[in-house]
Amino acid sequence: MAIDAAHLPDDIATLKAMIVAANARALDLDGQIAHLKLTIAKMQRDTHGASSEKGARLLDQMELQLGELITTVAEARAAAAIETPALNEEDAAPKPARRALPAHLPRERVVHEAEASCPCCGGSLRKLGEDITETLEVVPVTWKVIQHVREKFSCRKCEHITQVPAPSHPIARGRAGPQLLAHILFSKYGAHLPLNRQSDIYEKEGIDLDVSTLADWVGACAATLMPLVNEIEKHVLAAERIHADDTTVPVLARNKCVTGRLWTYVRDDRPFGGSADGPAESGLASGKTGHPERQQCAAPAALYYYSPTRGGEHPEKHLASYSGLMQADAYSGYNGLYVKGRKPGEIIEAACWAHGRRKFFELAELQKAPVAIEAVRRIDELFAIEREINGQPPDRRRAVRQERSKPLVDELATWLSEERRKLSSKSPVAKAIDYSLKRWPAFTRFLDDGRICMSNNAAERAVRGIAVGRRNWTFCGSDSGGHRAAAIYTLIETCKLNDVDARAWLADVLARIADHPMKRITDLLPWNWKASLAVAAVAA
Repeated sequence: MAIDAAHLPDDIATLKAMIVAANARALDLDGQIAHLKLTIAKMQRDTHGASSEKGARLLDQMELQLGELITTVAEARAAAAIETPALNEEDAAPKPARRALPAHLPRERVVHEAEASCPCCGGSLRKLGEDITETLEVVPVTWKVIQHVREKFSCRKCEHITQVPAPSHPIARGRAGPQLLAHILFSKYGAHLPLNRQSDIYEKEGIDLDVSTLADWVGACAATLMPLVNEIEKHVLAAERIHADDTTVPVLARNKCVTGRLWTYVRDDRPFGGSADGPAESGLASGKTGHPERQQCAAPAALYYYSPTRGGEHPEKHLASYSGLMQADAYSGYNGLYVKGRKPGEIIEAACWAHGRRKFFELAELQKAPVAIEAVRRIDELFAIEREINGQPPDRRRAVRQERSKPLVDELATWLSEERRKLSSKSPVAKAIDYSLKRWPAFTRFLDDGRICMSNNAAERAVRGIAVGRRNWTFCGSDSGGHRAAAIYTLIETCKLNDVDARAWLADVLARIADHPMKRITDLLPWNWKASLAVAAVAA
């Protein structure tokens, strides 16, 4: 709030007290801002904290609170500057360090012309240099209609009429260009903006696109892009190791809303370098799961499926052709996948230490249980070792784990067993201990195989966006809408994992796919598309 000088006291001591109080309040707000920024940064970096969906909600709340505090401080400083402008730079408030504006953005020079002669003596001026101050600006959305003109020509000799063929469109009989279609798809599935809200926004911009039209275009795009979804499916299921998780999705049914499921299976070989054919030197017979389609440092990808229920038959159907390592939580529906002698090959369970730690962490945080606090400390020591070897080859990871992690794990098992004997079976701490000890072979499998990660965070991150989006789009309209969402999420999340702009990729692929040879459809996969852009940039 601006200060009216007429209402200030004349007493110097009172004025000093007011200034001290105002400065203390400003310092307090700055401290709150710094604390929130640090907490948010820690939560974003955390790899084994609270569940992804709870964490996402908490982060949203904290970022909203941070934004309100920063806005309050900025408003107060701006009002003070307007009321009492600083006479010189020494009097001005200290300016916070600012990051440079993105270098890849185009620059538009606006030169402010100086006077032609010296304002002091009227003499001629010569240029010494220039000071440049950059401001970030946005160009509002611009709509346009592209007219595809095909001229007709008649032969003067034989009167044969010639005309170039009609260009291919991203969707049959569609009047939407690839950029618009990409924008609609990304807004719905990447920014979680439902079609009815998009329709309202476009109407305010003078474009009448009703929800049924947008829905028709989304369905047509999903069918057009399905060959790429199928290729990503092949790529993920050819992995040596995958992460698995699922999340709820409300689905509109007759006179009610039911709970469906979106399942994700993530291939991310980057933590162990993505070794090619066959296992690392793990000593596990189950590791002999070489696949002819595996490649060195394979690209990460996320595959989604939809199902109307959470029955165990769904993951069994999804992974019918897969064999290898699977990192997942302790959901009993996965048990059918771990059966010995399974065809076409065994799936080996690798448990998630983040889930095990979470059960202790909640008790340590809420009940201050000493056993839970100690368990969290011991598990954190293991995660600290993992951070040191992240990205190293499997044999190196296994060697470090055998030397440093295995003694800690053995001590943890002995200590947990001893503490468990002292507790009632109904004790929450006992239940947390049982969760780990009953699955100890799956928990300790990472010690003997360098390809395994300690946590299943790759899959949890993949479903986090869906958890955020549920608050916006409320529900899927049908089971077919759930399958469609799974397909588009597969494309957008895979782009994200490969550091590809999903909107730009969708626009380019939709513009090209109709004329692209199907036998070379893999050229359009996000990681290959990104590589082709890099080659083109070097050639240019």
